[in-house]
Amino acid sequence: MTVWIKGGTVVDPEKGTAENLDVIVEAGRVARILPPGEFANGKSGVTVVDASEKLVLPGLIDMHVHLREPGHEYKETIASGAKAAAGGGFTAVACMPNTDPPNDSRSVTEFILEQAGRAGFARVYPVAAITKGRKGETLTEFGDLRAAGAVAVSDDGYPVTSSEVMRRALEYADFFGLTVISHCEDLDLSAGGVMHEGEMSTRMGLPGIPAAAEESMVYREISLARLTGRPVHIAHVSTAGSVELIREAKRAGVPVTAETAPHYFTLDHTAVTGYDTHAKMNPPLRAPHDVAAIREGLAQGVIDVIATDHAPHSPLEKEVAFDQAAFGIIGLETALPLTLELVRQGVLDLAEAVKKLSTNPAAILHVPGGRLAEGETADLTVVDPVSEFVMDKGAFLSKSNNSPFIGKSLKGRADLTMIGGKVVWDRRQ
Repeated sequence: MTVWIKGGTVVDPEKGTAENLDVIVEAGRVARILPPGEFANGKSGVTVVDASEKLVLPGLIDMHVHLREPGHEYKETIASGAKAAAGGGFTAVACMPNTDPPNDSRSVTEFILEQAGRAGFARVYPVAAITKGRKGETLTEFGDLRAAGAVAVSDDGYPVTSSEVMRRALEYADFFGLTVISHCEDLDLSAGGVMHEGEMSTRMGLPGIPAAAEESMVYREISLARLTGRPVHIAHVSTAGSVELIREAKRAGVPVTAETAPHYFTLDHTAVTGYDTHAKMNPPLRAPHDVAAIREGLAQGVIDVIATDHAPHSPLEKEVAFDQAAFGIIGLETALPLTLELVRQGVLDLAEAVKKLSTNPAAILHVPGGRLAEGETADLTVVDPVSEFVMDKGAFLSKSNNSPFIGKSLKGRADLTMIGGKVVWDRRQ
């Protein structure tokens, strides 16, 4: 079957272009990309997708999500998370290992891939644990995990507190072609904290988490990457100090990459006013100057990736006192409009925004995707950039709705998500 995606603005993040072109998909691949009017539709069985006034993007890739399965299926399943991903325009996600049991073995990695295959909504790339049980003590069997299908390792949710263990992880992972994703948190500094340490935490009478809890560990990871010559990826960057450390490391040629999440360039710590647990996350929402630094880091290329850190929780964990509530928010279905807002505000141009949502995560994880070119697998997203909607609590495809953006007016969302030439999500129907 042939699919003719007609009249859209095709964004090529590698070339930095956005042009009015037609995309022809055949046998699961991008067969041709050509100017409007040049495709001779003489075949039978051609499906036409009208992309007029829409964007046609390489499929979005979220390199940091929590799908909760196995062990916490009441919050999210691989199927529901993959469906939420497709609805948000993502053709692939990388899922963190803080499940129950944690993904520290071949059997769990294979289970995740089997469940993802059954669901069929998005490609799922397992991220395995760095250490057994995510306890920070003994490295997992990286080679076995890689052979089972893991693409990266992380103890996300916890840092690897031992510098020696982390050094060995960087060396070992690089040998097997695994990306090391670091959760940067000094647990002694963050202990007991529930929000950013600052004026707001003092006013609200809540224990704070200082920016130094993140920054001190970012500095350590950069030091270890410099020592070993092996790459490290810094997860969910939230502070101005972290941005500056990463900037200087890149200038010095240290192999470090970094991500942030939409909430860190959209919200600051005033969002917790009224003790709103939907704005409680780790790392926490920071001060306005940190938000400005994150936006600047994105604009300057210091921060390579926009990832959601999608962390579903049920009301059991969120509709409680603020200090008892779980950390984390969902993000798969709000990331695209929040990122497009950066484009409208002139922080990023369109091609650079797509690069951070697609091309860069693919490159860092060493997975296919992130390209929209002839001959490539047809993983792509058709986006209506001007579609305005209010995020309704009952409209999420995720099993959870713990989002600070409920009731907010957003602009831009995926109309169609295609994986390997197959439409897995179509909002128009």
